[in-house]
Amino acid sequence: MEVCGTHTHAIRRAGIHQSLPAGVRLLSGPGCPVCVTGGGYIEQAVRLSREPKVIIATFGDLMRVPGNTANLAAARAEGSQIRVVYSPLDALEIAAENPGAEVVFLGVGFETTAPVVALAVKRARQRKIHNFSVLPAFKILRPALENLLSNPQINIDGLIAPGHLAVISGGEAFRFLPDRFRLPTVITGFEPEELWLGIGALLQQLKTGRVELENKYPRAVTDQGNQSAQQLLNEVFKPEAAEWRGLGVIENSGLGLSERYQYYDARKRFGLTGIPSLEPPGCRCGEVLTGKVGPEECPLFGRNCSPADPVGPCMVSAEGACAAHYHYRSDL
Repeated sequence: MEVCGTHTHAIRRAGIHQSLPAGVRLLSGPGCPVCVTGGGYIEQAVRLSREPKVIIATFGDLMRVPGNTANLAAARAEGSQIRVVYSPLDALEIAAENPGAEVVFLGVGFETTAPVVALAVKRARQRKIHNFSVLPAFKILRPALENLLSNPQINIDGLIAPGHLAVISGGEAFRFLPDRFRLPTVITGFEPEELWLGIGALLQQLKTGRVELENKYPRAVTDQGNQSAQQLLNEVFKPEAAEWRGLGVIENSGLGLSERYQYYDARKRFGLTGIPSLEPPGCRCGEVLTGKVGPEECPLFGRNCSPADPVGPCMVSAEGACAAHYHYRSDL
């Protein structure tokens, strides 16, 4: 299983999936942050965008992710103030330039994205920008992998660990996979030769009966990771329960604002309560994210669901497995 959606796209784009030995199958995992975000969160953001004097700031790949009743693109077309930004620091500047509005940044991502959001929150406090807040939906990968691998229905022989997340968390953060779950694990980069190196290392472990953690991305990943980023995360955020598409609610698998920074939590500021997530009818994105089915096994794939007219988030996101399988189909 390759956990990371960027790995999925890189593998398909390079044609690696077509050149694997017989009997080797690659599965996608719950490593696409947009894909694992439930429709209830999007619904919450859509409703908040309809409040007067509220500006929603978001990364572009969230715009077409389905909520329970609408997506952010539809809300913007109806008149909501929703702005696509490239960084949460851009959202902070929007708040500084619009003191009469409330600017809410949609905080979606893993440990790779969360540090720069933490920096934005810290700077908002330093600069006394009071009309900025974050609606958090951050995810921590380890609890999700523990949940996934504890399911007897999931049968995975090896794991390709996400290189960019390991840059932050450190390679040793994945030590629990071989130690606890007896799962051969290799950290890789994103170039074709790096992916081949990682897959080859996994196959060699399986062939020889070894169970190890190997770092095949040493030019970027150290054992302990980026400790400055980790300290920033620990200062601004705290673990909390989070909902994962395909896995449900997992304790301590999300990041909320710590007590010191509660003022910048949009949920507290606007008195928001959770909204249950509804899945699009017929969509099997949750099963794709847990490796239970491949994208082509969804009856909507390539028929009712395509990147031009997506039904579920796995086809929407630039990191989604369904989008990768669609764009790099062998029949094209």
